[in-house]
Amino acid sequence: MRHPLARLIAKTAVIAGVIASFAFPVLAQDGTGPMPENAQPRSYGGGWVCDLGFRVEGAECLPLDIPEHAYPTGRSYGTGWECDRGYEEVNGISCNFISLPTNAFLRSSGYDWQCERAFRQEDEACVPIVLPERAYLTEDNSGTGWTCDRGYEAVAGTCLPIAMPANAYLTNANYGDAWDCERGFVKIDDRCDAVVVPSHAYLDEASYGQGWSCERGYEPLNGACVAIDLPENAYLDRSGNRWSCNRGFRLSDGMCVLAR
Repeated sequence: MRHPLARLIAKTAVIAGVIASFAFPVLAQDGTGPMPENAQPRSYGGGWVCDLGFRVEGAECLPLDIPEHAYPTGRSYGTGWECDRGYEEVNGISCNFISLPTNAFLRSSGYDWQCERAFRQEDEACVPIVLPERAYLTEDNSGTGWTCDRGYEAVAGTCLPIAMPANAYLTNANYGDAWDCERGFVKIDDRCDAVVVPSHAYLDEASYGQGWSCERGYEPLNGACVAIDLPENAYLDRSGNRWSCNRGFRLSDGMCVLAR
């Protein structure tokens, strides 16, 4: 009859073996168990990693199914491979050759193409850019591929002179107004009218409409600048064109009265 201690040791060994059989694949996936074939020690820390072109599956390093014209990346996620330059991935199983249309070249990434200078993309082809007079080529392949010279604007595929009124200048803006009025003039419809600055005012390009602002201590009234009648216990605010009551006073009927 076996000794009870011997039976206990035997049972413990069996249980430990079962636990180890379940734990080993987990340890293997972590790279911390016994190193399988097609693996190598990690370059830092402990454990191991699968060789390039292999991926851990359970307790083994199995070879990747790498298609033609592809190379292993060494990454543990995704397909584990990428297509060679000039090829594109198809459904994660193959690498197809990128067919370049005439007058096109591969982008620096190697996985797409773009048209050569003086050509623009239309569907899967590169067509010549028709350059009108008074225009030059740009690097924008999504639009016409050209822009007009300074002083001209694009109209129906041509470049026409920008009609400017007197006392105006070109803005060189790609969007918005092609011209603006010079200092001292204000835009009215399609012309630049001289700004009439009243007494006690100055030119102010930041102001809207009239083109001028009143000096400090004056306020606009019917196209003129009139002196501000500052009541007692009041002060001019930061703008200099309005006033407020002093601290401890409140506005009442145009006057500053003691607050209660």
